[in-house]
Amino acid sequence: MTNLRYTPLALALAFAAPIHSALAEAPEFSGSVGIEARVFPNDPLFPNQSDEFSQFSAILEAEVDWRSEDRKHQFVFMPWARIDSLDEERTHADAREFYYRYRGDAIEAQVGLIKVFWGTAESRHLVDIVNQTDGVEDIDGEDKLGQPAIRIGTQQDWGKLEGFILPYFRKQTAPGIDGRLRGPLPLDWENPTFESGDEEENIDFALRYSHYFGDWDVGLSLFDGTSREASFSPSSDGTKFIPHYAQISQFGLDIQYTNEAWLWKFEGIVREGHGDTFGAFVGGLEYTFYGLTDGGADLGILAEYQYDDREENSPLVPITTSNNDLFVGARYALNDMQDTSILAGGIIDLENGSSSGLIEAERRIGDNWKAELEARLFINTDQIDPLHFFRKDDALTFRLTRYF
Repeated sequence: MTNLRYTPLALALAFAAPIHSALAEAPEFSGSVGIEARVFPNDPLFPNQSDEFSQFSAILEAEVDWRSEDRKHQFVFMPWARIDSLDEERTHADAREFYYRYRGDAIEAQVGLIKVFWGTAESRHLVDIVNQTDGVEDIDGEDKLGQPAIRIGTQQDWGKLEGFILPYFRKQTAPGIDGRLRGPLPLDWENPTFESGDEEENIDFALRYSHYFGDWDVGLSLFDGTSREASFSPSSDGTKFIPHYAQISQFGLDIQYTNEAWLWKFEGIVREGHGDTFGAFVGGLEYTFYGLTDGGADLGILAEYQYDDREENSPLVPITTSNNDLFVGARYALNDMQDTSILAGGIIDLENGSSSGLIEAERRIGDNWKAELEARLFINTDQIDPLHFFRKDDALTFRLTRYF
């Protein structure tokens, strides 16, 4: 199970007593419970992986939101858990968020476990670096662990400025020896090595400025501390991969330009600490055709180019599949009472032709239910591409969720 021992939690709870009298309103409770089934049509590629055709999970999520009558004080608690039928590592729990927040006239402060998102791109989130990836959930990097943090921010006419102190590092999770969607060896994610002698207790820092200028939304960010990406080396007995987390400094820039039906997006970083200093960017566009049907359906067309010039095949550098790739996709929204939508997209490596695809469809059922269907495919993977490890892991996932 995921370790939930965090100093910022104690700090958040310490604020409770002084402001208890201000919390005059009753807390709001919400949450969901879901069941998930994954189907793997191909036999596994690596020894010890489960050869079961199907994999089942139960997912539980809750949220408690408690605010003061004057709306200046807020407590949020969002526990989350998955129970899986095959992979012990995929059975895990986390507090996705657990924080106290104060909103003043000019200053906003937040302490505890937080989730923040930076960036604009659809296919790759380069500048989004505060939260660690929950890698046992999926390989797309969309699922994040709650980050212990102290955040201070201010919103002014000239923009929004936020500073982050991150006093505890969270290790990236990964599938276990039975799990699918993993490399040739399982990842010993609980026993990594660190460049910093303080290991998980190294204090990281981040700073972000964001503002809009007419049709332009711009974000500038700085990060200094333990990399959320790890490099890997085999264990001494050759049975596992050992993650290594380096100390890095990263500058990030994200821009979005909006012009009627057009969205132009860009994210770029410069990072030092993983071998030679390198740069990476993802940029592209989204165009939406509005009102295609009598019911008001919309169709969005997406295209993005990914580039990364980090050293390849270096033991100091985390692996990436996005060094010279093109993403194309489409999002179709019926805009009906059931919020029916379909997203389909694929990424192709422009050097070796390795490709992966994803189809996601969702629809509400009544007022409290939602059904989701996902298909993940790996197509024509080249032997030198990291995607080659997943060539037998095509998967179809169905998820049914009850909200309350």
